Amino acid sequence: MNFSIFSLEGKTAIVTGANTGLGQGMCVALARAGADIVGVGRSDMSETEALVRTEGAEFLPVKADLLTLEPIENILDEAGKRFRKADILVNNAGIIRREDAENYSISDWDDVMNTNLRTLFFLSQSFAKRLIDSKRGGKIINIASMLSYQGGIRVPAYTASKSAVMGVTKSMANEWAKYGINVNAIAPGYMVTNNTAKLRSDPARYAEILGRIPAGRWGEPSDMGGAAVFLASAASDYIHGFTLAVDGGWLSR
Repeated sequence: MNFSIFSLEGKTAIVTGANTGLGQGMCVALARAGADIVGVGRSDMSETEALVRTEGAEFLPVKADLLTLEPIENILDEAGKRFRKADILVNNAGIIRREDAENYSISDWDDVMNTNLRTLFFLSQSFAKRLIDSKRGGKIINIASMLSYQGGIRVPAYTASKSAVMGVTKSMANEWAKYGINVNAIAPGYMVTNNTAKLRSDPARYAEILGRIPAGRWGEPSDMGGAAVFLASAASDYIHGFTLAVDGGWLSR
């Protein structure tokens, strides 16, 4: 088999939510495969930058709060200035707000939906327009969730947003495949990240979740790397609109 189809040499990847967790893990994996990285985040990304540069890749940090659409064009412009073009977009940035459904606030609902869905769509739209205008193909990878499939508890807005991510991934794929743009998603299982800190600090809930994972452990950010490289590379050129679960077998249980 020719493993060069997994190479990302000469490519540039924009990764949102790059400062820590899954975003950081995917930045490192994409860099290891040869891509230069544009990391987008609200906070310091120096740790991610150091890890990426260790892999021999370039890293451009772009500070942005994706709660609004305002940063979108600047992100793409900065990527273009530094690397001339961007080939891969990983929509990883997301937030979660936990509260009983009967007490869930409008502001929490709007913040989650705006970050996890609205910005994801319109950043993808602007990225795709640039690819189409320049007559180039590219890859868009959205980060879905186990709650794209299930209802969850005390996270109504997060569940709604991640269910919609799976749907809009299919919708964008249907329209943009003809331009050589692959739109797919990754649905991570229960991962050791900031978003799951509260769950992991609850011994009963932690044990309950762990007991359902056939792999016998929670996922680590590095577990996202193989899926991200696959969907970013030529190896996935005939895959459109699919959501790949990286869940230790959670959904099969």
